[in-house]
Amino acid sequence: MKHRSNRALATRVNTEDLIDGMPGAVEGDSAQGQSVVLEKLGHRVRELRKAASSSLDALSKKSGVSKSMISKIERGEASPSTVVLARIAEALGVTFSDLMAREQDSEVILLPLAHQPVLLDPATGHARQCLAPILPARGIDWVLNTLPPGASTGEFMRHRRGVEEYIHVVRGRLRAMLDGMPYELSEGDALYFQAHVTHEFINSGIGPCQYYLIINSQKAR
Repeated sequence: MKHRSNRALATRVNTEDLIDGMPGAVEGDSAQGQSVVLEKLGHRVRELRKAASSSLDALSKKSGVSKSMISKIERGEASPSTVVLARIAEALGVTFSDLMAREQDSEVILLPLAHQPVLLDPATGHARQCLAPILPARGIDWVLNTLPPGASTGEFMRHRRGVEEYIHVVRGRLRAMLDGMPYELSEGDALYFQAHVTHEFINSGIGPCQYYLIINSQKAR
């Protein structure tokens, strides 16, 4: 009976503010579905920017992303790459997942598959599925990444000192470029690094590559 009670509590957590990522999103969402995702993403970016009392110009200078691109993202008119979103998140002092959903306020949170935010980069086919709930002051990002053969995430800028990243390859092969140094990972391999270096992830195999990524920014907060 206690187990059922806990599960009932979990299902009552409000998930309406999440950007829905349907199971098929990794394979390719409909244009209408992606439009909804981009609209909600844009609203969230604008909300965080205003909460930080930052103008478009100030955010552009701090992130290195053009003012026009940020404006298009906020209006839901652009499908930004993962690298672009990572730059915006870093400039706002939030995690990637913070851009995808509002904070939840419960210690027991069930995230059904249909409510796990998924962002697809149409240029590369790179899909990021956010698995961690957005909790106040936790600073943990847990993401399932899917890269098509030969695809790259693009190079991420250096994070603040104290940010750590953990990777576990679920299937395929992954090349991690850390400050220009390559590290080859096969299925089952894991990698840890301090993320105040430039980093890029490339599918170096012949099939799709899936890997879990955990970003821990608690020490940098």
